[in-house]
Amino acid sequence: MSLFISQFLLAIIFLTIVFLHGAKKNMGAVLAYRLQSLAVVAFTFSSFLETRDILLLIVCLVIFIVKVIFAPMFLARLIKKHKLTYSVSSYLNAPLTLIMIAIFTAIAYSQKFVPLTNLMPGHQTLLHLALASIFLSLFLIVNRKGVLSQIIGVLSLENSIVTFVFYAGLEQSHSLQLGILFDIFIWIIIAIVFMSMIYRHYDSLDVSRMKQLKD
Repeated sequence: MSLFISQFLLAIIFLTIVFLHGAKKNMGAVLAYRLQSLAVVAFTFSSFLETRDILLLIVCLVIFIVKVIFAPMFLARLIKKHKLTYSVSSYLNAPLTLIMIAIFTAIAYSQKFVPLTNLMPGHQTLLHLALASIFLSLFLIVNRKGVLSQIIGVLSLENSIVTFVFYAGLEQSHSLQLGILFDIFIWIIIAIVFMSMIYRHYDSLDVSRMKQLKD
């Protein structure tokens, strides 16, 4: 894969995560995750074109089915069922969120992570950006109050880790990748069931309302 295409795909993943931090509508967040997952499918498929490994093609197809079709479809159905048009706000306001995004990105590009990004010479810039995506996904999980946004944050974190592993040249067996995808699929189903239960009980997906829980 050319460096330009790699940078373009990784930029899509990074920018969709940044978008998720400020997304006002839940459906927009789901579409952003779908676009992000398409980028993961793209660089996985490009790897298949280079290796012609049939098992890698199967992994690519499973990623497409689970992350691009099923996960967004289940989340979209939940949004429509409960009419969850607008997402829940974050703990930090928009200016502070942008400042934290800049700080985490700067940390990812700092000298402290040079030994980690030197795992694959020639891909340092890509690895720094993938590392920044991991940090921003973790921040998304912590900063957003909505359960749906937090779930998408977890899924984005997994995409970011997969991207980092790919560009770092760390080998993974295809059976392990398929097993992880199966776990993600089951986790998505369980998470959606819990979200439905939370909404029926609180009439909201705002986790801050759960502070009133008592034994």
